Amino acid sequence: MTEAEAHSQTNNSKAAVFLRRLSTTVVLLAIVFFGLLSGGPLSIALVGGFVMLLNIVGLLEFYGMAKEAQSHRFKWLGLSGGIILIGALFLYLSMLADKWWEAGIPTMANIAELEVTILAGIMLGLLIKRVLTHPSPSIFSIVGNTMLGVLYVSWLLGFILKIFFYQAPAGASFDGGICLLFFILVSKCSDIGAYSLGSLIGRHKMIPKVSPGKTWEGFFGAIILSTIVALVFAHYFGESKLGGMQFIHAAVLGPLLAVGAVMGDLVESVYKRDSGVKDSGAFFPGIGGILDLIDSLLLNAPIMYLYLRLVLFND
Repeated sequence: MTEAEAHSQTNNSKAAVFLRRLSTTVVLLAIVFFGLLSGGPLSIALVGGFVMLLNIVGLLEFYGMAKEAQSHRFKWLGLSGGIILIGALFLYLSMLADKWWEAGIPTMANIAELEVTILAGIMLGLLIKRVLTHPSPSIFSIVGNTMLGVLYVSWLLGFILKIFFYQAPAGASFDGGICLLFFILVSKCSDIGAYSLGSLIGRHKMIPKVSPGKTWEGFFGAIILSTIVALVFAHYFGESKLGGMQFIHAAVLGPLLAVGAVMGDLVESVYKRDSGVKDSGAFFPGIGGILDLIDSLLLNAPIMYLYLRLVLFND
């Protein structure tokens, strides 16, 4: 096989993987869109159940990669802690906790206190588990690796719930479901923009030791497409569904989420490279795992939430 044929075969393989992942993303967006359009309790149940599914599978994939990297972890304790964290956030943010146990109206301070309390409980459980386990690896590695999984997967996924259940100031025309759709669409379009422009004119590698296929041309393609999608979304839904989001906000959020998406992809590439695996898992045969699908969303979720809090509504 000549060098040109090998290069062509590699490009075709990359294109096939990209198309499969794109189709999976389209299906994901369709499911989310259907859930959001249904409204009411069904919409709340679908979003909560979907985030919990991502959480469970994502944690299993993360600890699976840790195992491949020969990094010790308390898999089931970490999984249990992550489930408790997402479950508690869902009950509190959806107001079900207030309805059943009079937990009160969610506020930023109360949400932070809930998260810190649960994370501290997980940490305490891990430390006690390590003390009672003999023989056992270093406390630094086994507790640190387990806690990293909870923070990287569960804690970051919790921001998706915070976006969906965000309580805008009185009088603001804001729909958390539409905002969540905006967030997912703008974030995932960065992948499309990066691949498209990178394939056409990509020449200059970004960080070849981490992700050999990523180029600076693709990076700018991600920013361009994400910004265009953000501007279009703001034009049609900014005033009526996104709390009066103006073009200036979309022009900032587009590049911001594009950069966050690329960084999220690179972070997961580091995890996979250190673990010696091609994909985070095999949840989608021939495509990869859940973390391969949501890597761009994980780092972007807190960015989107903080933008709502500190800039758009300036709480």
